[in-house]
Amino acid sequence: MEKLIYLVWNATGRADASLRTQVLERVAPALLDLGVIELTVNLADGVDDAGHTELPLPPPADDPAPVAEVALWLDNLDDRGPVEGLLAPLGDRLAGYLVTESVPTDYGDNEWSGPRDWPDGDRSPGVLQLTLMEKPDRLSYADWLVQWHGTQTPMSTRIQPRIRYVRNAVVRALTPGAPPYQGIVEEVWPSAEHVNDPHLYYLSGGDDEVLAEHLGEMMDSVTAMLDLDRLRLAAMSEYLVRTRPR
Repeated sequence: MEKLIYLVWNATGRADASLRTQVLERVAPALLDLGVIELTVNLADGVDDAGHTELPLPPPADDPAPVAEVALWLDNLDDRGPVEGLLAPLGDRLAGYLVTESVPTDYGDNEWSGPRDWPDGDRSPGVLQLTLMEKPDRLSYADWLVQWHGTQTPMSTRIQPRIRYVRNAVVRALTPGAPPYQGIVEEVWPSAEHVNDPHLYYLSGGDDEVLAEHLGEMMDSVTAMLDLDRLRLAAMSEYLVRTRPR
């Protein structure tokens, strides 16, 4: 099996109610009918916490974030044509990627969340932060992965209340003109408050000195592996449409 991720952009920068209905009620069932084995849809739909999240690095006006991310598993990526045919009409632009997935943290793995107890298709609680990363030219791919997996992941796990962390390393782009992202990260937080309040986001316990220490650790790690002007974030709702036991 192979994991594919598709990003969708539109002129509004928002997945409104009609797009959410189209994706979840029409496109998602059609994807499953095509033989998609596992399917997750993340939408910038402004529902619940996703609509009240202040991103630490908002996207620039001339390069808006995607309004949807569709992650799916197929037996063979050569069969993706009909999948892309369903997804392309959702927006003005579609970018697809073949990725390798790892899940360092899932629901119930730490004190910030209990095990998942909602059915496939329902909106997950909390807010999902989608992060799109480009590897700077100054780093080799091997060194970049060492910084990401060996430093950034354990450090952020220690100092942040993240309840789910899906780490996708891009193998190659699947669509013409896709942005050169090499990392696609999905992080779920308990609530918008946990993202909006720096003391909660960095587990400082309300101590300004601890906050400064944790923020310094984060900035040192992130700037070692990324150029911040190329980093793109989006606040989204997560819909686990079809999952498999792990």
